[in-house]
Order: sequence, then C-alpha cells, then structure tokens
Amino acid sequence: MANFVLVHGAWHGAWCWRRVSHALQQQGERVHAITLTGLGERAHLLSPSITLETHIEDIRQLIEAEELSDVVLAVHSYAGMLGTAIADRMGGRLKHLVYVDAVVPKPGESWSSTQAKATQTQRLDAAAACANFSFPPPDPAVFGLHDADHAWVLRRQTPHPGHTYRMPLDFDVLRVAATPRTFINCTAPALATIEPSRLRVKDPAFWGGAWARDAQVLEMATGHDPMISAPAELTRILLDCAA
Repeated sequence: MANFVLVHGAWHGAWCWRRVSHALQQQGERVHAITLTGLGERAHLLSPSITLETHIEDIRQLIEAEELSDVVLAVHSYAGMLGTAIADRMGGRLKHLVYVDAVVPKPGESWSSTQAKATQTQRLDAAAACANFSFPPPDPAVFGLHDADHAWVLRRQTPHPGHTYRMPLDFDVLRVAATPRTFINCTAPALATIEPSRLRVKDPAFWGGAWARDAQVLEMATGHDPMISAPAELTRILLDCAA
C-alpha cells in the first residue's frame, strides 16, 4: 500500500483535496493532505519570512514525522516547485511524483521564471503593497469552476506568500528523474501560466533528455483544479500511479 501525500497550489489549502482524499480513503488508502505555511487554515501564519524553502520543509517534515515511504506525492500548480525539490532531496522515500497541472522547472528557475512579465509585475507590485508581502488570489473562473464549486473556492482562497515567487530552486535532474513521474495536463480550460510546463514535458530533450525516463503525460478534459472539478477521474489516476 502506498502513502498518498497531496499538496495544494497557490492560494489553496488542504481543503481543496477533500473529495479526492475521501475517495482514496474509501479505497482503504493512507492519505495526508498538507496545508502549506501561511495558507488555508494556516493563513494566520502568513508573513514576509515565508519562502520556497519554508514550503519544501513543510512537506519534508510531514514525510519524516509520519515516517512515510512508498509515497505517491501529488503536487498541484505552484507546488510543482516543491515536488521537484522533494524528489531531489528525498527521492528514496517516493514511489511516484504526480504533477497535477503543475510547474515543472529547470534547475535555477523560480516559480515566476516561465510567467509573462506583466504577470510577474502585477504579483510583485501587489506583494510590495501588502504588509505581509503576499499577493491575492484570482477569480476561480480562470480554473474553469462554476456555480457552487466557484463559490466554494472563492471564499476559501487566501493570499499567497510573495517570497515563494522569485526564489530559485537548484536541483539535480538525474536525481529527480530517478522517481517515476506523471504530468496531468488539464485542458478545458487550459491555464495559461502552465503552458510552458505543458510544452516542456512533451519535449524529449527536456532536462537534457532525463525527463523522458520513466515519465508519462496524461490529459484531463477539465480545468486547473481537477481535484474539485473531476475528483473521481483524478482519484483513478492517482491509484494507477500507486499500482
């Protein structure tokens, strides 16, 4: 039996995995959905001191404290940065790394590196104007959410720590590529900021050819928050990755 560790993206919290967590638990699986420091129910800890390393450490500490091995680590959106770091530093504890419509960086890149200059400026200006150096969430409509799902995410999202945005991540592509990987491409609608990663994972030369080793790309005809808009299909994919 695998251990599932589910990591949300920007502005979210463990709450966004509720439907998938329940579905996995109904199958008898062990599930840990984490909330990163300064977000979700931990929003009261939001401060300028939070960096990319803070969030990497959140996940590392969970894996260590729960003494987890054979981990299926599912990372959403921004958390692709974090999953890459964990595979680099703790790859021996992972069974599979699942990038859920997530950022897949090159060594030395930050989360912001592949985003448009206008997006970078907007987010950094917003953070600079805020005492806790954070930037606000977007309208969940950009994630393809409607009606009750839209309302649920709209009221649950919280500002994201700004110093996670430009901090670079150094890692060894061969160590990361030693963990089997799946990239889930959410296509309806496709979120523009993930497009560079979508192109990368289809490029056989990405990471000097290392990405293509033991990796697959799957598509889901849903929006950027599949754990909310298509939880049954995402659960099935995660179970397949654990097999």
